[in-house]
Amino acid sequence: MDQLNKLSGIAHWLPRLSLAAIFIYHGFPKVAMTGDVAAMMGMPFIMVLMLGLAEIGGALLMLWGGFGPDWATRLSGLIFTGIMVGAIVMVHAQYGWNSINMGNNGGRGMEFQVLIIAVSLLYAFKGNAIQQKVEATT
Repeated sequence: MDQLNKLSGIAHWLPRLSLAAIFIYHGFPKVAMTGDVAAMMGMPFIMVLMLGLAEIGGALLMLWGGFGPDWATRLSGLIFTGIMVGAIVMVHAQYGWNSINMGNNGGRGMEFQVLIIAVSLLYAFKGNAIQQKVEATT
């Protein structure tokens, strides 16, 4: 248990890095190939570009927040929440809960988006207090 406690001060980096990676992975194509992605998604060019910039910007804020400013972590959590609510409303809710490719939903359910919202809201509500609380106890 002591070994796990020694690592608890850096544990906030696990979901932080995961969120950043997810949003960079999904945001980069929207910025690099905006026209193609807009056509594929059936969305206006400017909306896709703004979405991609928000995804990448939120990821960078989440990473930056890990080193310092609490507001960057909180803002990133709010940005990610907004993006995921939009994704659920526009795409995933119609396919139900299950994100596993079973039945007739093609793996497009909303369970992973809901998890991303939950983790994002944790960062929005707690900010860097997540890491400060842990560091204070070690």
